[in-house]
Amino acid sequence: MKAFAQLVGKALEALVVIILSAMSILVFLNVVLRYGFNSSINVTEEVSRYMFVWLAFLGAVLAFSENQHVRVKMLTDKLSPVGRNILSVFTDLAMLFCCYLIVDGSWIQFNLNLNNFAPISGLPQGITFLASTVAGVLIGILIVVRIVATIGIIAKGESK
Repeated sequence: MKAFAQLVGKALEALVVIILSAMSILVFLNVVLRYGFNSSINVTEEVSRYMFVWLAFLGAVLAFSENQHVRVKMLTDKLSPVGRNILSVFTDLAMLFCCYLIVDGSWIQFNLNLNNFAPISGLPQGITFLASTVAGVLIGILIVVRIVATIGIIAKGESK
């Protein structure tokens, strides 16, 4: 299971690198064409906007998987290890509920905007909302795994 999680993490990292590289190349090429040759590729603005949305949400998944998000530990440092683990389960449950709200709302928006097309590229505008759906599902899976691991630690009587 851990090997599969690492494989998915590496695939996400590769996808983020590809998106960032493609977005950088498109924007750079457009700037060179605009200022050097007084022309541009119209589609680059829309495509780079879609790529940036996906980059932000996939980056959030990667940051969450590596526990890189900002957190305040002022209260948790004063708790016992068991109290810290119990509080961790409750906060993870709250985050899981938030993931549900994100997935539910963004899936509705995805379906509503699937038939709205961007004026230049013709891409469905629902693609941007699909990014938050995918990110919410992936973060939700990570939270469930973390909850199960923390409950296992609590059951064994160990500390994190």
